[in-house]
Amino acid sequence: MKRKVVLVTGSAKGIGKELIKKFASNNYDVVITYNTSKKEALSLQEYILENYNVRVMIIKCDISNESDIINLKNKVIDEFGMLDILINNAATAMDNYIVDKSKEEFMKVLEVNVVGTFLVTKYFYPYLDGGIIVNISSTDAVDTYSRISMDYCASKAAVNSLTKTFAQEFDNIKVVGVMPQWTNTESIKEMNPEYLESELKRIGQKRLFEPEEVAENIIKLINDTTIKSGEIRRV
Repeated sequence: MKRKVVLVTGSAKGIGKELIKKFASNNYDVVITYNTSKKEALSLQEYILENYNVRVMIIKCDISNESDIINLKNKVIDEFGMLDILINNAATAMDNYIVDKSKEEFMKVLEVNVVGTFLVTKYFYPYLDGGIIVNISSTDAVDTYSRISMDYCASKAAVNSLTKTFAQEFDNIKVVGVMPQWTNTESIKEMNPEYLESELKRIGQKRLFEPEEVAENIIKLINDTTIKSGEIRRV
């Protein structure tokens, strides 16, 4: 039987990396994308090839660059012909207070997190007949927002909106959104520990979740046939 194919954007590190590993362990062919984390992407590719009998593609793609997305689409479709699952995971953040936040920073966050999600979906949905799109949002979109990340929070609220409108647009594709809580990714590990502790206390989160946990919960949601298109769940 032909294996199913999953594409996870921004999958060299963090939650995206763990999703790639879990899908490969479930006999999916996987597509890894990265923008700046080439070393980590190559390491993940090597890990998958050594441990699982699946095909792996690795492609550089800046999702704020439409030409990069078209190149990604062409390479994936040339190799596999179709896609079963698309996970829009790639995102960026530029945290600082409003007095220091420039228009260029604000627009870059929206360009990657919102426009990038839109463009990746636009170019891949014709090859997802009967498939699933998962948009990775954040609880920052609804109730854990912060003064220093107003652009990021706004972008994730927009991703939630895209999830609902994509679900109306695509009759033959299930579109779901997931909102991870604070997760122990590389960027979180670089935070000031005192600030991190104060933020967790402020939002009432008792501990950081591990990327493996979040990825496992996303897989469970994908496999849950009771989830309706357009739904957005915390994970």
